[in-house]
Parts: sequence; structure tokens; C-alpha cells
Amino acid sequence: MSNSSSKIHVRHLSKVFGESPERALDMLAAGVDKEKIFRATGSVLAVADVSFDVGQGEVFVVMGLSGSGKSTLVRCINRLIEPTAGQLLVDDQDVLEADRESLRQIRLTKISMVFQHFALFPHRTVAENVEFGLKVRGTAPEERRERALSALDLVGLRAWEDVAPDNLSGGMQQRVGLARALAVDPEVLLMDEPFSALDPLIRRDMQKELLELQRRLGMTIVFITHDLHEALTIGDHIAIMKDGSFVQVGSPEEIVASPAASYVAAFTQDVDRGRVITARRVMQPAETLDESEIGTARERLGRTDRGVLFVVDGAGRPVGLLLARGDDDAAIRRDFPRAAPDAKLAELFEACARELPVAVVDEDGRLAGVVHSSDVLAELARESRVVEPADDLQAAESKPPEPEPAALEAFHG
Repeated sequence: MSNSSSKIHVRHLSKVFGESPERALDMLAAGVDKEKIFRATGSVLAVADVSFDVGQGEVFVVMGLSGSGKSTLVRCINRLIEPTAGQLLVDDQDVLEADRESLRQIRLTKISMVFQHFALFPHRTVAENVEFGLKVRGTAPEERRERALSALDLVGLRAWEDVAPDNLSGGMQQRVGLARALAVDPEVLLMDEPFSALDPLIRRDMQKELLELQRRLGMTIVFITHDLHEALTIGDHIAIMKDGSFVQVGSPEEIVASPAASYVAAFTQDVDRGRVITARRVMQPAETLDESEIGTARERLGRTDRGVLFVVDGAGRPVGLLLARGDDDAAIRRDFPRAAPDAKLAELFEACARELPVAVVDEDGRLAGVVHSSDVLAELARESRVVEPADDLQAAESKPPEPEPAALEAFHG
């Protein structure tokens, strides 16, 4: 059974292309890498023993270079590609054990997919394209037209319902593809590099629209991309994939701030950390003074590490700021900056420029910590690389094959 909070539950999923899948999986279990398995068996290990969970309403992004296995993986979820081994549950329904009719119903009612190259029917109108999944499902014509138009409303294309898709721009065509997927009211939306063919500005707009739709509809999304900035923009969690395996899975902040391997660090080295790292990561415990004890402010300030005290009310909400600065060291400021724990560091730059500490407050307005400008600067300047990533990638591409291990020799002959 899957974790009760998981919409998608995947364990030890593998896909082998070739005539020796069992032998390839045995070699994988013995620790043989993808390249050596191919040389020994002629089989390609596209997905190699991958396990992960996707929560209800989560955007889970799988990112990697071409050939990493990400598109094969997403097609295994709805069995457009048949996995070789593993377990795959949507809710608690075993997709890999589903018979032909059950799988058809899963694809019609539970899982929709948006492709990179739109896959629209040129001989059908925009509305007819959007209706297609509903028509296959057997929905009555009046109902499917109504639902198609509602989906077109969601993506802002209602006025184009009777136009042929060839008359639309690339971004508009992708919106039609998205509307077609939404029309069947899916619980899970699979998206295989859906925006990669779009111009940068249109791509950014589509990312924003997707997030807004996801917030409104509560869909669970598995999104495939080779673009880290796209992954960081839309992902609740990101999986970095290489050679069919996950190198690291984490939140955008974890991926950027704490790369688990040089391969991940190579992707993240040019990321604007200020737009990813949050106040929660750099905040420090705040030194506080109850507003009923304001008469002791001067004495308390003298004992603080940074000359900063927040005055709090009885519920722990900050109501003032005391700074040890010259003769005004006991004067209360009421106009101090505040931020939520999830605020990005870039949002704190103005306060940092004024050298004011930022009160980090929770959703109930209580003081959770304090961010100082020096902590922000230190985090932005911090090296997050595991090794020199550019050198590491070049070395990986150019180094000669290593001698075959004993584990490989066991499979020869």
C-alpha cells in the first residue's frame, strides 16, 4: 500500500529496452553501471530502479539532460511505455497490474498527458480537439462541448473554439493541448517538456498560467523538463535524473543550497540564490523583550549579541524594534520590516540595504526569528558546489572506460 498522503507511489521502477531485460536487471542489482550493461547485453537501461512519491496536489518535476530517462519515466506512469519491473500505484490502484480495460479507464478518467509537440489534430477545430478525450470516453455531445468550452475558458481560448489549430501561435496551440487534458477533469496531469518549444517570454507566461491552474484545480502534476530555472519556478519537489536514476530529490531550496553530488552542483552554480533561498534558511533566533518590561530596554540591549531586541506582546507578536545605535539605543521603531518564513531573500534586499533586521513572522503573526543583512549576504556568497562542477562534467565526458569490475565478469559468457 502507498503512503496515505501519496497520490503516486513508485518503487523500484525500471525499464530496459532490448532483448536481455532480465540479465540487464541482474547486472544492475550487482552494481554494474548503464554503459557496461549496454556493452555486455546490448540492452539500454532507460530507467534504473527509481523510487519516489508524489503528494496530492503537488507539482513534482523530473529534470535531466537528454538521454537521462525522464521522458521514459513519465510514460511508464500511464504505461504508454511498459515498465520492465517495479511497482506503480495511483492512489492505491496498481497501474502495472491493470488489465487492458482497466488501463483504458485510468487513462480516460484519472491521468491525462500533455506532450512537447502539441499533438493536435489539424483537421479538427480547437473545440473538437479539446473534446476528443471526452468523445473517446463516450460523453454525450452536448456535455462534451460544454466541458470543452469550460476548459478553453480556463486557458483563455474560448474565442478560438471554431478555429483550426494551424492558425494559432505555438503558445496558443500548447494551451489547446492543456485544455484537452483538463477537459477530462484528470486527477493526475503528466507533462513531458510541454513548454520547451516555446519562446522564452511565452514559456514564462505558460509557467505562471500552469501554476495558477494548479492552485485553482488542485491537480497532481508530474512535469518533465531539462531547464533548471523552469524546475525551480514550478516544482514543489525536484528530482535530478542521470543515467536512468535519481541523483537527488528535494525542494528547490534544498537542490540549490545543498546539492548532493557534483552533477547537481553543475546545474545550480549559476542560479540566482536570492530567488530560491528563503528567510527560513538564514533566520536566527530573535532576542525579545516583553512590552511590559520596556523599562529594562537599555540594560537588555547592552547584553544582546547584535544590539537588536524585538518587543513582543503577550501572544509573541512583534510590536516594536529596539536598536543599540548611539544615544537612541532605547528608542522603539514601529516601522520595522517583516517577512514570512517562505519569503525569498531577494524580497529582503531593500531592508538589507537599510541595514534593518527583518522580523520573520509565522502565519499567526508570531515572531519566528530574525534575519540580519549580514546573514543574507553570507548565504548569497556561500559556495554550494560539491566539487568544481564544470571540471567534473568534462572529466565524466572525456575519461576512458574503467576496467570492468568482477561483478560484470560474472555475467560474461
